[in-house]
Amino acid sequence: MNDLIRIEGASGRIAGQTAASPASTPDSQSVVEVPPIESAPATAPTPAADMAPAPKHQSAIGVLIVNLGTPDAAEPEAVRRYLKEFLTDPRVIEKDSLLWKLVLNGIILPLRSRRKARDYQKIWNREHNESPLKTITRSQAEKLAAILEPLGKHVFVDWAMRYANPSIPSRLEALIGRGCDRILVMPLYPQYAAPTTATVADEVFRVLMRQRRQPALRIMPAYYDDPYYIEVLASSLKAELKALPFKPDVIVASYHGMPLDYVRKGDPYQSQCERTTELLRAQLKLDEDELMLTYQSRFGRDRWLEPSTIARVEALAKKGVKNLVVITPGFAADCLETLEEIAVENARVFKRYGGENFAAIPCLNDSEAGMLMIWQLAMRELKGWV
Repeated sequence: MNDLIRIEGASGRIAGQTAASPASTPDSQSVVEVPPIESAPATAPTPAADMAPAPKHQSAIGVLIVNLGTPDAAEPEAVRRYLKEFLTDPRVIEKDSLLWKLVLNGIILPLRSRRKARDYQKIWNREHNESPLKTITRSQAEKLAAILEPLGKHVFVDWAMRYANPSIPSRLEALIGRGCDRILVMPLYPQYAAPTTATVADEVFRVLMRQRRQPALRIMPAYYDDPYYIEVLASSLKAELKALPFKPDVIVASYHGMPLDYVRKGDPYQSQCERTTELLRAQLKLDEDELMLTYQSRFGRDRWLEPSTIARVEALAKKGVKNLVVITPGFAADCLETLEEIAVENARVFKRYGGENFAAIPCLNDSEAGMLMIWQLAMRELKGWV
């Protein structure tokens, strides 16, 4: 297997994985009629700060797509800055002891930043000198802006990252500066979690606390059981499986992990991941042995949600499974966790222990299916405003 992952264009298509697959769209009867989705240029969209303001007699509406974040460069120093911002967020790591700070700054950041920089270099979009997550999120915003264009010139679409750049404060302030007195924030996390969805809200609220004249605000809820989300996932997976040169013995649905203690404190993340998987099984007519749920990306020594993706992949290979497919329903766009951790690291483990064929299915990204879903979610949340 080629360990160097390449991103082809703005769609985030994975090249260099064990089995390549074409862009996926839902079944024809599932597609909702919307304006044509044109390919977005790879260049940055016109920032809200550079857009012409809405006419004075008409209030403007802002739509802000938000994803987790990415370092500004695939270099240790840039990765360190990104990790420090991420790992010092109390929503992400619920520790504030002196010992944790010493370990973080003295051990974790120096070591992890170098290792993660090497991982980012494997997947880096060298054409535009940025991570795939940034390329894809930008394209999602551009394409959503094109789809929403018939609503009028008073609707502005922008994008931001919770950590690193472009930051939530910079993009919110740009939208407000263009006269947006109503703003929809769309965290692209299908399942709610305090370390993802809630921290986006925290950052948005911090910005509004500085505003004397605050805009009306809506934050899109989790869409883990949205019928169209499930249908698009299932239809896209079917299309990807058809294009593979092998039939999988097992499909693994891998979600980002979470410390078990967070769930015990009331985070609904685990139950929402389980519900998404149940609905996907029903849509695909698969049982628990054919479509398995796992959790990836563990960090630290605390107990995390089980089963672990990489441990399950190893166990399946040892058990004699030869053909494996992994999907990542909790990610709206391909990123380090899907392109390197799943498509490279887990593929290696699977083959090391006797597996033969492995495929990491791309996220919905800015594909037609993915954009139809984002459009539906946006229109649902904009009701009463447009």
